This record gives sequence, C-alpha cells and structure tokens, in this order.
Amino acid sequence: MAKSKFLPVFILALIVISMLQTVVMASHGHGGHHYNDQRKYGPGSLKSYQCPSKCSTRCSRTQYHKPCMFFCQKCCNKCLCVPPGYYGNKAVCPCYNNWKTKEGGPKCP
Repeated sequence: MAKSKFLPVFILALIVISMLQTVVMASHGHGGHHYNDQRKYGPGSLKSYQCPSKCSTRCSRTQYHKPCMFFCQKCCNKCLCVPPGYYGNKAVCPCYNNWKTKEGGPKCP
C-alpha cells in the first residue's frame, strides 16, 4: 500500500528535477556550457606574451606570412586579443576589427 503512494510522489520529483535542470542549462546559454566566447577570444583575453603563438596560428595559411605576423602582433599587443581561426571572425574582438589604416582599410589581418 505504501508503494502506491510513493510512486506518484517519485514521478513528480523526477519531473521537477528535470525542469530545474533545463532552466539552469538555459540560463547559462550555449546548451549548458559554462564558458563565454567573449572571455575566450574577446578584448583582453590574452597576455602580450601569448601574441606570437596566437598570431602564428592566425597567419599560418597565408602566403604573406611575414607581414601578417607583423601586423597581427602589433594588433594583438594593442588589443590583447586575436580572433579565432585563420581568417575572419573579427567580430569577437572589436578593437582588432575596428583598427584601420590611414586609407581606411583594415589594419589587422
């Protein structure tokens, strides 16, 4: 007899736990991942000593490796961030994206 009273309470408890877990995961964004891409790649996400290795990755697929490394490191030292990948993705680092040449073109690769 006690088992028949316990089963509905147990099922209700499972449903409540499931709902709470869904709310917690949704509040963290990214499907429950506990990281923020802005902190990983955004402004101030690097220390200046990390610039050469990040720029080496950024410039690894260009035929203009030397100028890419020069400008990437200059931008990295100023902005303390380098966008992920080999090309594009500059939106995660506004300083890197918005720094322009005298002619108005992008300064950072």
